[in-house]
Formats: sequence, C-alpha cells, structure tokens
Amino acid sequence: MAGYAISSYGTFLNMVALNLFVYETTGRALAMGLFMAVRLASGFAAGLTAGGLLSRFTAKSVMLWTNIAQASAMLLLVLAPDGLRTAALVAVSVAVGSCGTLFMVSLRSSIPEMVGEERRSWANSLSITGRSLAMVAGFASAGVVVSLVGYTAAFVVDTATFALCAVTVALLPIPGGGKGGSREEPAAVPGAEAAAEATPARRRRSAALAALAAAPGLGLMVALRGVDALGSSSHNAALPVYSSELDASRPAVFVSAFWCLWALGNIVVQQLIQRHARRTGRSVGALGFGWGTCLMSGAFILAFAGFPLVATAAIALVAGAADGLTEVSYTSHLQTLPAGLRAHAFGLSATVENLGFGAGMILVAAALDHYTPLTVVGWSHGAALVVAAVFLIRVAGLRKAPPGPSSP
Repeated sequence: MAGYAISSYGTFLNMVALNLFVYETTGRALAMGLFMAVRLASGFAAGLTAGGLLSRFTAKSVMLWTNIAQASAMLLLVLAPDGLRTAALVAVSVAVGSCGTLFMVSLRSSIPEMVGEERRSWANSLSITGRSLAMVAGFASAGVVVSLVGYTAAFVVDTATFALCAVTVALLPIPGGGKGGSREEPAAVPGAEAAAEATPARRRRSAALAALAAAPGLGLMVALRGVDALGSSSHNAALPVYSSELDASRPAVFVSAFWCLWALGNIVVQQLIQRHARRTGRSVGALGFGWGTCLMSGAFILAFAGFPLVATAAIALVAGAADGLTEVSYTSHLQTLPAGLRAHAFGLSATVENLGFGAGMILVAAALDHYTPLTVVGWSHGAALVVAAVFLIRVAGLRKAPPGPSSP
C-alpha cells in the first residue's frame, strides 16, 4: 500500500504537470483535451481486456509490468528530443491510461488473496487512505515542483514513483501470485460454459455478463457507478469555473482548499471504516454504497450553491467522507464474487467508469459554456441521485424477499 500511495502521488503530480506541459508544448487548449481523451480511451479499452488478461497471467505480474511500462513511458518522454515530444506524449497518455486501469483492476481483484476475505474492507480502506493522502500531496506540490525545478524534474520524480511501486510489487508475497483462480469456479455461474467455448471476444463479453449475473442487483450497482462517474466529471470541470467566479485573481485557492478538505473527509471516514471492520469483522455492504452515493451527490450539488465559505468547507468534508464510503463499499462488494469472475467484474466496472467520466467531460465542457456550474452539476449529480434511489429500492426489495429454492 505504501508503494501504491507513492505511485499515486506520481500520478496526481503527473495530472497537473503533463497537462501544463502539453499546453506549453502545443500552445493549444484543444491539445490538452485530446491528451485526456486518449488517456480515457486507453483506460476504457484496458477495462475490456482486463478480465481476459488476468485469466492468463497472475495479478502480481500484471501489477509489476504495468508499473514498469509507465516508468518506461515517462523515461521516454524525458529523453525524447524536441522533434519526438508529441509522439512521446501520445505514448505516455496510452501507457498511463491503460496501465493505470490494469493495475487498479489487478490490485482490487487480488486483495482477498493478499489479506483474506475477512480483512477486505480494512485493506480497501487502507489503499484509499494512501491514495487520498497522495492526491493532496500531488496536487499541492505540482505547482511548486514545476515552478522550481521544471517539467523534466517532475517527470523524473514520476518515473521514480512507478519504479518504487514496481519494487514493492516484486517483493509482495501473494498466494498463487493472485491468479484469481480457479478455472472451475465460473462454471457454477449460468453462461460460463458457453463462454468457454466461444471466440475470445465473445468469451470476454460472456464472462463479463456472467459476472454481473453472479449477484442480484450487481448490474444496477455497476450502472450506478458509471452514472456517478458522469457526476464526478461535472464537479471536476465546474470547480475551476466556479472558483474563477469567486476570486478571478486567485482561482486556484478555492480549488486547492476544496480538494484538501475533500481528502481530509475521505481519510477520516476510512479510519472509521477500518475500526468498524476490526470491531465487527464485517465490511460496509451494498446499502452503504447506495446511501453514500446519495450523500456524496447531494453534497457536491450544495458545494456550488453559493453558501458561505465555512459552510462550503463543511460540505467538502462531507463529500469526501461519502466518496470514501462509496468506494470501499463498492470495491468490497465486488470482491465477494468468485475469484474466476472477480477480475471480469472489475474490468467491466473500469470500462463503465471511464465511459461515464469521458462522456461526461465532453458533455459538461459544452454545457458550461451556456449554463451555470450549479445547473450543470445539479443535473449530472441529480441523475446519480435518481439511479441511487432505484438501487436502494432494489436492495431493500432483495432483503425483504423470502429465500427461494437454490439454483442447481
């Protein structure tokens, strides 16, 4: 988790430094959008292939080589001559987008093998705490690093973080390498036998559908995660606009303060979740995911409502806490799937999230030219609230329904 936090610091440092570098290199804001589009498209494609890849290779080897690939891409950018900088930037966007997704799918799907089923929630909470701390450090230091030592030094730091993460993965003892499985487990799920006889493309689709069918309401849960990603794109795009309206001379102050408070709320709720898991031995369930999404979406809408700064600070804390609750509950719930289906479910989830966030960034960017940040965020997170309400009704119905005959 320390290695993951270090590489996450490099990722968030990278998000600021690379976007600024792309703009300075090309002189066009459109180039930044294209860079992000390539990154998201690569993550989308990686999510589609993650399940099949993890059925052939161990999670440990995938995590190791994805970090090596990202470090190599960043080193290529550092060493590239001026005439090849654009090509190197494209390679970096593809590597960071695809390898970042593959690493996260591998990590999340192999956590039960690393720590045991009973400690899933604790491990998930620990990883999210590390990433939240890394996000604050990465965003806070990006401007200082770039201003004082330049882009090259920032990229060298980023390369080193991926290399350090690769070392920690190489030293990590995972039973079976986190293979996930057993090839016989999917056969217990309807559709798995047909998937085994299909072509590779159809096999991936069948396995993903089998993963969704493995638990009641799981498909709706993944759909809610995708709508939630669309809502996330709205507040990410709207925050700089709203901050500029509050203080045009120092627009970065509000954004930085908001994300620091968001991360603080996230870290606090992770400590509470870890204590709950140690005391009860239980993880946060599907209901926590639904209610957390409602609370998070509501808080992000209120953040743009023009309340006094003290109230907005409290809202940012609540938004971060709710965001942390949803991520732990969602990840822990998917980890209850059989090992042979778990990677397919996480891969499909990553694809849906990238699609929701990418489509949202395009739609939100266009909408912000015509509507206020509150209106845009309200509609986007309002959609998440509606789907979350449907999900909660579905979960409540499943809990009240009498147990039926067991499936053969």
